[in-house]
Amino acid sequence: MRKLLFALLVGLVGAGIVHIVVILLVPGFSERDAWTRLSDEGDIHRMVRLDGELADDLSFDGADPLFEAAACRFDLTEGVVQVKSSGRPPFWSASIYDRGGQNIYSLNDRSSPDRVTDFVLLTPAQMLEIRKALPEDFEKSVFIEIPAEEGIVVIRAFRPDPSWSTIVSDFLENLTCQPG
Repeated sequence: MRKLLFALLVGLVGAGIVHIVVILLVPGFSERDAWTRLSDEGDIHRMVRLDGELADDLSFDGADPLFEAAACRFDLTEGVVQVKSSGRPPFWSASIYDRGGQNIYSLNDRSSPDRVTDFVLLTPAQMLEIRKALPEDFEKSVFIEIPAEEGIVVIRAFRPDPSWSTIVSDFLENLTCQPG
């Protein structure tokens, strides 16, 4: 009986220590989230290539080596944001995350007319305003209504072999993430 009580006491003390350590470590991890890391690389509404150390920091180190990526932080409080590029890789996909890192929307080149990268991020209230008078720049855009005002859009492009490197690189370099 004495050994059982001792084992329970040691287990409770050990669990208490582990919980205290975890609580003390949480602020260190939360300061290094994707939003903060991307803000170190550039201003809001600026595309940043995700390669090398930055890709490792943002947990893209296990990603498929045949894909290259770029990301942009956006803020919809001052208006809609249009993401577009002039290039045409063999395949591209986009994921939209809220500021907390939760994936709230995904699409790819098959979701877009003529497989062109041109989509507009907006809130439900902004969608109502856009419907009243559609700007000419948005006539061929895909509209993505999202429930968050701040977030990150990540664009990935497929590079099947080295001969596509220039095309994929140009596609990612030409990506824009501009308020509309």
